[in-house]
Amino acid sequence: MFVRSTVVALVVTATVAALSVSSSAAADMGHSATQDAMDAAVERERLPGVLGQAEDGGGVWNGASGVADRETRRPRLPDDRFRIGSLTKPFLAVVLLQLEAERVLDLDAPVESVLPGVLERTEDGGAPPVTLRQLLQHTSGVPDFVEDPEFQHAYFSREFLRNRFDSHRPSDLVRTATRLPADFPAGTDWEYSNTNYVLAGMVVEEVTGRPYAEEIERRVLRPLRLDGTSLPGNSPRVRGDHGRSYSTLFAPGRRPAVHDVTALDPSLAGASGEMISTTDDLVRFVRALMTGELLPPEQLAEMKRTVPADDGSRYGLGLTRRTLSCGTTVWGHDGTIHGSRSTAVTTSDGSHTAAFNLNGDWAGDTLDLLEAEFCPTRPVQWLSQ
Repeated sequence: MFVRSTVVALVVTATVAALSVSSSAAADMGHSATQDAMDAAVERERLPGVLGQAEDGGGVWNGASGVADRETRRPRLPDDRFRIGSLTKPFLAVVLLQLEAERVLDLDAPVESVLPGVLERTEDGGAPPVTLRQLLQHTSGVPDFVEDPEFQHAYFSREFLRNRFDSHRPSDLVRTATRLPADFPAGTDWEYSNTNYVLAGMVVEEVTGRPYAEEIERRVLRPLRLDGTSLPGNSPRVRGDHGRSYSTLFAPGRRPAVHDVTALDPSLAGASGEMISTTDDLVRFVRALMTGELLPPEQLAEMKRTVPADDGSRYGLGLTRRTLSCGTTVWGHDGTIHGSRSTAVTTSDGSHTAAFNLNGDWAGDTLDLLEAEFCPTRPVQWLSQ
């Protein structure tokens, strides 16, 4: 996710009045446990709203709970767009894997061979060089720019409200990261770092001569007709139908103030998390990815070659593998950015796919929604602390 786990672990209770909007029993299409989990997220965590879509052998199901807008009380709607944060990462990883298949780049080449000097402050002269593959798998040891104390103060506190429209160049985000010591020698451990994907975006531009956003649009969005998905660059707007996004700005205490953070300059995240999408587009994307529509078999196998992550899941090249309590394995990614938390996953054969969005960023996580959807006979309790 774009927002670091050390930040989003601050699970707080917010004063959000929420109206539960449940689907009828006749229309739940076998997804009543999922609807219950969405309602529980709104009621117990006082989230503004939750939006979800699932597709399985029974067809497409859309569910919602709570509201899209705390002022107007408008409900969340299936076509609503929202920021997806680090769900940007698998889109970008697909581009690099396609470029590898085309022999434009070698994922085992050092980053320095493509971007000379960019990591000279981080790489120790005696340490192995960081490779492109390690960027995609978060095994590079390159520190996360989000962990810089000045950056955290400016963008993960109430200061965000005065800095929300700041623009950031990728090179500046990398420079912020390289002020910090390396997390570990390249290839020796795993640590999530948004800097890895900012660098990956820079690599795409260097080898293609086009911005990573154009390459994602050309190689993924247009072929799959993902018309609700976009890369806004420096634009603070969410174009098209959308609700509002809310954040406590990670303030401590039992009743922190809730702020509307819908408008922000997404270059704050850049290639690590700038995208906007819909539940329908995310369902189509992860299903197309896992069923081979976007990558040749060799590259898809590379993407699915995983290492242990720090939350019990396993991480490939921009792709997370998680085994749920009932034994079902799902592939996909999570994404968090100010005011928005999302997840999109599918079974390995693409036969059962789901995507969810929370329009508040203070809830525990989205795992209970996945458990409810893919393990509906298991008891589900929304995570709270």
